[in-house]
Amino acid sequence: MPAPVNTFKQRLKTGHTQIGLWLGLGDPSVAELAAGTGFDWLVVDAEHGPNGLRDVLAQLRAVGSATHVVVRPRDDNRAEIKQMLDIGAQTLLVPMIESGAQAAEVVRSVLYPPFGVRGVGAALARASGYNAQPDYLATANDQICLLLQVESRAGLAALDDILALDHVDGVFVGPADLAADMGHVGKPAAPEVQEVVLDALRRIKASGKAAGILSSDPVLLQTYQQMNLGFLAVGSDVGVLSAGLRALRAKF
Repeated sequence: MPAPVNTFKQRLKTGHTQIGLWLGLGDPSVAELAAGTGFDWLVVDAEHGPNGLRDVLAQLRAVGSATHVVVRPRDDNRAEIKQMLDIGAQTLLVPMIESGAQAAEVVRSVLYPPFGVRGVGAALARASGYNAQPDYLATANDQICLLLQVESRAGLAALDDILALDHVDGVFVGPADLAADMGHVGKPAAPEVQEVVLDALRRIKASGKAAGILSSDPVLLQTYQQMNLGFLAVGSDVGVLSAGLRALRAKF
C-alpha cells in the first residue's frame, strides 16, 4: 500500500484556486469545526500559533479527511520538519526563506534519499499508518507538497533561484513581514508593498509554480482572486471568531 495521495498537491496542477483558512488558535475542536465548513485547505500554524508537535498531531486527527491540512512549522529546522512529516503532514509551508541555498536545504529535509536526507523512521510513524503501508518509503516523496514562504526583500531578491528548484510545488508571499521589511510595518496594503507583492505573484505563476498568499482585506482578496492563484487564504479562525463575537455584541 503506497502513501496516501496528496489531493492538495494534485489540485495545484489544475490551475484552479484553492481557498483556505488559517488556524492559529491551536485547538483541535476549532480545527474540526473549520474542517466542516467547506474550505479546500486549512493551515495549522506552528510559527505564530501556540502549536507544538502534539498540538499539530491533535489537529491532524481532528480534521481527518474532511479537508487538507497544510502545516506551517516554526522555521526550516530539519528535525522539526521530519517530525511534522512523520506525524502525518503531507504539505508543509516553510516560512522565512531568503536564499536559493536555504530553499534547497528545505527540499532535502522533506525528501527521503537519494533526493534528500529525511530520516527513515516510518515504522514508528503515523504517516505510514504505523507501518501498515509497506510501500510508504518508496512512494512518500511523490506525495509531499512543499510550499516555501518568501516574505522579505532578501527572499524576493532570491526568488528566481528558489523558483528554479525541483520539488518546490509553490511559493507563498508573506505580505505582513514584507511590509515591515520595507518600512511599512502593519501596513501590508500600502501601495508600495502591493506593487512588490503583485510582481512576485506574477513571477511565481510565470515559473509554473503555484502562487499563494493570505489576506483578510476584501479589496486585496478580490485582486488576488482575479489573478487565479494556486492557493489563497481568505482569513483566520482568530479573525472570524473575533469579528463574529464583536458583531453579535454590537447588536445588543
